[in-house]
Amino acid sequence: MEHSILVINCGSSSIKFSLTDPASGEHRLTGLAENLGSSSAALSWKGVATGDHPLSQGDHQGALQAMVTLLEELHLSCTGIGHRVVHGGEHFSGACPVNDDSIEALKDHIHLAPLHNPVNLLGIEAARAAFPDVEQVMVFDTSFHQSMPKQAYLYALPYELYKEHGIRKYGFHGTSHRYVSEQAAIRLNKTLKETALVTAHLGNGCSATAVLGGKSVDTTMGLTPLEGLVMGTRSGDVDPSLHQYLGTRLNMTQQEISDLLNKQSGLLGLSGQTNDMRELLQLEDGGDPQAHVAVEVFCYRLAKAVAALVVGLGRLDALVFTGGIGENSIPVRARTITALSFLGLELDPELNQTHGLAEQGRITRTISPCALVIPTDEELVIARDTARVI
Repeated sequence: MEHSILVINCGSSSIKFSLTDPASGEHRLTGLAENLGSSSAALSWKGVATGDHPLSQGDHQGALQAMVTLLEELHLSCTGIGHRVVHGGEHFSGACPVNDDSIEALKDHIHLAPLHNPVNLLGIEAARAAFPDVEQVMVFDTSFHQSMPKQAYLYALPYELYKEHGIRKYGFHGTSHRYVSEQAAIRLNKTLKETALVTAHLGNGCSATAVLGGKSVDTTMGLTPLEGLVMGTRSGDVDPSLHQYLGTRLNMTQQEISDLLNKQSGLLGLSGQTNDMRELLQLEDGGDPQAHVAVEVFCYRLAKAVAALVVGLGRLDALVFTGGIGENSIPVRARTITALSFLGLELDPELNQTHGLAEQGRITRTISPCALVIPTDEELVIARDTARVI
């Protein structure tokens, strides 16, 4: 197919992919290579065709080579490949071509995202080997937030730590916040430059962003994706002295504390049972007190963050919910909007019940400010950036 972009999102043991037409927005093929590095590695796909099969060579290189074969068998092709990269620091303020220089520059930023950037690099290098004749592009989670002013991104630390080591707030989920901001402007019948929005990307990872005139002016995630909102297994904001306290009091190592905050906290830690909001709401309906606490903390902290982000906007035209929880969780949206009623938001329960489908995503009674539910499409943003760069 002409003018299709293969979007690759590489994780430590999986690769999500999408073959997307950047002009029409159509996703011709989407798929997942999972359990890489194990005997149960497998590739599955759906779209113009649906299927799955085990991967005999179950590593990243083998998975990408299997994608080459799959595209050939389905008589599909791509004119470019777009890679999602988590952290570009201040060096990468936008999408850029994959070449030896950009790869070396990305390697210099591994220290900013040691859990994510190495596997993103692994995917890039494997894709270059599997698709040697296809132009490839890096698209960064952080680049959308490079428009933040210093008062939003600087930490109150010795300034040398920022100047010499790049320690500052960077923000993430940039492709999602950017996409839903553009869609919100259309639904509000405004130009993007006229809008003042708070966008809330709520999934297993969660972040909220203040978007003024189409530019990020503040966001909740920081130097790493751990800062900010309560998430599936991440704590979000905690007292910085917690590290010292846990190390001294419980004799925990730095790695154990990092694992606690990233993998054992958030909704999972509060409930002691699950990081899945759907399961927590079912447990809450059944009278489980810990599930109730987890949901209440999640919604309270979200509302608190939204209110704080409005400071950077001066007004609020719309609050946008997106991501798996944002798009689907009726109770989470209801509780959050109720907590923000002082901003003029007034929930319409019937519209919320149907995710605003009858009103282009609107779930509040009043036009402005309003709350919108907008499904995100990060793959389309990456595909369009890739097509533009190549």
